[in-house]
Amino acid sequence: MSFPIVLTFLALILVFFLVPGLFISRRLRVSFSLTNIVRFIKIATSKYDDEEERNEKGSTMGEKVKRERHKMPKHVAVILDGNRHWAEKRGLGTSDGHEAGAKRLIENAKDCFAMGTNTISLFAFSTENWERPEDEVNCLMALFETNFKSEMPYFQREKIKISVIGNRSKISESLLSLIGEVEEATKSYEGKHIIIAIDYSGRFDILQACKSLAKKAKDGLIEVEDINEKAMEKELMTKCSEFPNPDLLIRTSGEQRISNFFLWQSAYSELYFPNVLWPDFGEAEYLEALTWYQQRQRRFGRRV
Repeated sequence: MSFPIVLTFLALILVFFLVPGLFISRRLRVSFSLTNIVRFIKIATSKYDDEEERNEKGSTMGEKVKRERHKMPKHVAVILDGNRHWAEKRGLGTSDGHEAGAKRLIENAKDCFAMGTNTISLFAFSTENWERPEDEVNCLMALFETNFKSEMPYFQREKIKISVIGNRSKISESLLSLIGEVEEATKSYEGKHIIIAIDYSGRFDILQACKSLAKKAKDGLIEVEDINEKAMEKELMTKCSEFPNPDLLIRTSGEQRISNFFLWQSAYSELYFPNVLWPDFGEAEYLEALTWYQQRQRRFGRRV
């Protein structure tokens, strides 16, 4: 029996039992009129229909994405933006926004892997983020520690490889120790890979790669002529991934810039800027991003 029919049946029961007691409702100033009961049915049915329509739309979109599985991005990179704005809109503290964002991170990772993506890169903390208020930075660092501890069983159960990239010189010893534990425990896993960028800068990444190549040339390990794009990519921090260059780069919150993230790696990434705050970026929003991606023509500078 469908939901609207059930509502109608219940409404008829209400009418049957309540009409004789209308004189009581007058004393209580509560109107049990047939008009109000019908109005209730219409509102409830309308809400149900809207929810059903959203579910059908999401289901249809999901089926379409699955049919186009050969066009699925192997590597999806995400700039996690909008946690603070999300909290402000709800009258909450900044830490509440970051906690909601951390929870969304794991949920979205499950969606990505379920759709066939191999590598997920998350821009969790940029080098420039050190300039934020001290209490916010401390909150983020504490969240990293908490989540590495709490999600370790999930990473191991689902066989997800974890890599953390960025400049580690400012990161606390306790967090560095946890990072080492997680990376060591998951290093042999294949097929699912999460790269977390903490104190990461695209410019720093390119500079450290250039310095490494220059030192190898100076030490006679390579010739200058050996330095090409492939050699460069082997020195970038994303060398830990089977798919170092993201096919799709998403930045939430509506901002349309990549803010010093994957400057080399995203040369031919498809850039998607949804006007959705990161904690609100759920499965339906990810399906929309995938549908948009699958409609793109990836020419890589060539004519098709």
